[in-house]
Amino acid sequence: MIRGLKPIDCDVHPSVPGLKSLLPYMEPYWADTLVQRGMHELDTISYPDNSPLTARADWRPENGKPAATLEQVQSQLLDPFSIDTAILNCLYGVQLPFSEDMGAAYARAVNDWIAKEWLDRDPRLRASILIPVQSAELAVAEIERLAGDKRFVQVMTLVAGETMLGRRHHWPIYEAAERLGLPIAIHAGSSYRNPPTPVGWSSYYIEDYVAQATTFQSQLASLLAEGVFRKFPDLKFVMLESRFTWLPGFLWRFKLYWRGLTMDIPWVDLSPVEIVQNQVRFSLTPFDGPEDTADILKIFEHLGSDELVLFSTDYPHWQFDGDDPLPPGLPDDLVRKILVDNPRQTYARL
Repeated sequence: MIRGLKPIDCDVHPSVPGLKSLLPYMEPYWADTLVQRGMHELDTISYPDNSPLTARADWRPENGKPAATLEQVQSQLLDPFSIDTAILNCLYGVQLPFSEDMGAAYARAVNDWIAKEWLDRDPRLRASILIPVQSAELAVAEIERLAGDKRFVQVMTLVAGETMLGRRHHWPIYEAAERLGLPIAIHAGSSYRNPPTPVGWSSYYIEDYVAQATTFQSQLASLLAEGVFRKFPDLKFVMLESRFTWLPGFLWRFKLYWRGLTMDIPWVDLSPVEIVQNQVRFSLTPFDGPEDTADILKIFEHLGSDELVLFSTDYPHWQFDGDDPLPPGLPDDLVRKILVDNPRQTYARL
């Protein structure tokens, strides 16, 4: 347990062992097509296999991928941390194919694999619905196909795709999610349709990794400016692996210019700060704040709300050592909010 509490872990990453694991969950046409084409694996969109960040040393098996079996997740995460509920966010790159139909086939296969091989075998597990964001129509169909299974608690896409997430061609996805009571999770990662930085392609993985935070800022600005939050006032967005120490400065800047540019976006008739506090949440890990307790508490004070942060371990990624993923010095009442209360308020299906 953490501080005597059984936490709800909002960001756990099971690994697809290999493409062959998905073939039984595909229609014969797609299974044959992928074998005949010699398709590559799609699991390196955020964490390259050999990067130290991809798995903590003690969570990396001698053979195979980390977090590739339920037994690994049980023995390394669920049992040692006394996890009450873990939300599985599989980072298999269903968003990578240019073919909308192929993306949808991958998404269906991964979602069905998660249900059969994971959710059916441990009652502590919940999952995100992976969607082929290449096509809003096919994404909505996948959401509606799985919405009846209450173990799927949110819809997940990547932070970087072909277009900004506030644009209206994405709105059918948001309408379906709001109607069915499912938050939208936006996870770090890219379909690499565009450079990971605003000024072009970078040379090294570390540049891409660090730039993810500014990508989240751009997408949050898009959702605000395009009026998504007003159009879907009951829809929550969960930023996963976005970090959040940038949020106070971002909101100060956005609010400052919103006051002077109201004529540009008159539909944003609430303060951006109020909108974010009502409808946006952020995963705890990876925590990008300082080590000093007083400075950490100041960041949480600047957030202006104790309801924005959700507990996550980011298992099996290497974001902390040992058995304490919390920043030091957090008061007990805030710890309870992060570990239990905030996740339950965010995910209606919990």
